[in-house]
Amino acid sequence: MTLSVLSVASEAVPFIKTGGLADVVGALPDAVAPHGVAMTTLLPGYPAVMAKLGKAKVVHRYESLLGHPGRVLQTQFDGHRMLVLDVPTLFARDGGPYSDASGKDWDDNWLRFAGFARAAADLASGAIKSLAFDIIHAHDWQAALSLGYMHYDAGRATNARSVMTIHNMAFQGYYGAEIFAKLGLPKAAWSIDGVEYHGGVSYLKAGLAAADAITTVSPSYAAEIRSPEFGLGMEGLIVSRADRVSGILNGIDQAIWSPETDALLPAPYSARTLGKKAPNKRALEAAFGLDGGDGPLFIVVSRLTWQKGMDILLGVLDHLVGIGGRLAVLGSGDAGLEEGFQAAAARHSGRIGVRIGYDEALSHLMQGGGDAILVPSRFEPCGLTQLYGLAYGCVPVVARTGGLADSVIDANEAALAAGAATGIQFSPVNYETLAHAITRTIRLHERAPLWRKVQRNGMNADFSWTQSGKAYADLYARLLADG
Repeated sequence: MTLSVLSVASEAVPFIKTGGLADVVGALPDAVAPHGVAMTTLLPGYPAVMAKLGKAKVVHRYESLLGHPGRVLQTQFDGHRMLVLDVPTLFARDGGPYSDASGKDWDDNWLRFAGFARAAADLASGAIKSLAFDIIHAHDWQAALSLGYMHYDAGRATNARSVMTIHNMAFQGYYGAEIFAKLGLPKAAWSIDGVEYHGGVSYLKAGLAAADAITTVSPSYAAEIRSPEFGLGMEGLIVSRADRVSGILNGIDQAIWSPETDALLPAPYSARTLGKKAPNKRALEAAFGLDGGDGPLFIVVSRLTWQKGMDILLGVLDHLVGIGGRLAVLGSGDAGLEEGFQAAAARHSGRIGVRIGYDEALSHLMQGGGDAILVPSRFEPCGLTQLYGLAYGCVPVVARTGGLADSVIDANEAALAAGAATGIQFSPVNYETLAHAITRTIRLHERAPLWRKVQRNGMNADFSWTQSGKAYADLYARLLADG
């Protein structure tokens, strides 16, 4: 028996990407297919999505989707069905999926993703007779309200079960109470068990309250969000639904992220041929205007934000350079942090290089050419850059939190002696612990045989989607069996 799942998300590679959510949603259809799951992905019709859509047919029309005309398009991509909600007045605009060209959030994001969620709920409830779904799987706040719509659609019978995945609890889709009357929900939805949250509307809360199962993208994060520090106001709801909460660690797409086959690297290599990594390091030094050398070259590929611990890293840069390290930074975010890293690069010319923005090809070169990747996040639901680092022999230096703790084995002396270490962990996130972790990394790099062993351990670890795909498929099957 094949299970049919509607995966609802605001982004997915290769159509639109702002972060790890897109990588996960793009990889899921292939990950669950070997386990008897046929997954259909629903995306908003942003210009970038429409441009890559190719041949598609109209399978549903809306005269008024929360006041806006639109249509649902269907196509095939990489052997999987894909649906796109084409509502030009909501999605056909320049800028990013959530903000304009200046980085300011669209004022009507509440409407854009309410309309998206309403359409997802309609599809899961049989709006298109030829499309029936056993499961609706909503990702993050932009899709979460779809489960709220389904829960309160008493007149639209559906047997579809629901999964809500939290990729980052910090983004909750919170809006003022004045939007509630415009969402098309019954008055009963305005309650502590519905969409109401601290006097306003939270889309994420609506999904968490209505879901048959709640997942996070790592087991540790599933435990952490039960505390105020990581639950960010939702911990009470998570605790009350604890029997429905689980964590499934993300995987990485090895068709894209493999140093042996990566066409974006000047010199492919493997765990057996780590010596061939050197030309990538030279290319990375040139790309960032760094002095050449055999000493450790750290990399950062990240949003430059408080969550990612970038303020702490900024304060440690003089120490990093002072003990022989170099650093290449690719990212964007808070203006003050961007300026701080640029100032550090000017202060340490040839030792620190910074690129503001995001460049997919450059990120591959950084993993392939870097010696160690710094991920000092205050919280990290899963993290993907450390998984890419493991795959590329770019040793992760990570905070002991969430998916970082689940995926990296600290190179303490016992783990080194046992031949099990894959990186460096530290906790809590502050100047002293990060500075010490960087010092440990540089000292380990000086012990060449041990360093190579740590690299190979990470490269030989299995962080593909094989296990994670089965875990999602098993969850879907349990939900249907529980009825």
